[in-house]
Amino acid sequence: DIVGDTSGSQGSLGRIVRIHERSTVLRRSGDDSDTLERIIVANADQLLMVVAAASPEPRLRLIDRYIVAALDAGLTPILCVTKTDVATPELLRDYAHTLHITAVERSPENPAREELVALLRDHVTVLVGHSGVGKSTLVNDLVPGADRAVGVVNDVTGRGRHTSSSSSALALPEGGWVIDTPGVRSFGLGHVSSDSIIQGFPELTEFVEHCPKACPHTEATSECEISRAVESGELSDFDVARAHSLQRLLGTIHDISDEGK
Repeated sequence: DIVGDTSGSQGSLGRIVRIHERSTVLRRSGDDSDTLERIIVANADQLLMVVAAASPEPRLRLIDRYIVAALDAGLTPILCVTKTDVATPELLRDYAHTLHITAVERSPENPAREELVALLRDHVTVLVGHSGVGKSTLVNDLVPGADRAVGVVNDVTGRGRHTSSSSSALALPEGGWVIDTPGVRSFGLGHVSSDSIIQGFPELTEFVEHCPKACPHTEATSECEISRAVESGELSDFDVARAHSLQRLLGTIHDISDEGK
């Protein structure tokens, strides 16, 4: 059994006798060369991606991976930008707007708890984020008494230290559940198919549809319509960055496939 599994009605069981069928399963692999999936949580319906505006610096390609994993699992991705008092979250704001993802900004002066609760109430939401982004602080704000350990960011490396070693499901006072997961520095997608990865980049699907049959959509493929669009200058800077993110991710996945032949 894993965090999120359900076993019966409240107060009806003295021991677990069976586990209900899972409605969703969020997974990740150790890295893209590892096809062995690790189940993070079951039966969640939302993925709250916690990203700092700075310290540590936001990594858009990591967010791309979160989105792919969420959509592959059937979860709705939501972006929570922390530390907006440290840096203006213009980049992340534009990112969420362009991808039509709901985004919430918070800082010590504006914790945005009411806005977040409105999104999380009556849902099962799993929180993911790079170490040091303020995820534990967020959980403590959402669930008074949670007492999740809070870490600090190393001034030299710009990285946070893991403060959570296991996932925990916490009841939101207003209704619903939040599932806190350990901070990660990578999010492998070795278990996700190429087609599912492409679905995480909807703004590029029109180019994919015009690619030659069996096109791998990698940077090394000259016939790829994505590469042509990048080279022609018809894409915005944002779309170019997303195209490179997709191509590099698919390149890694295809390298794995080639090795297995």
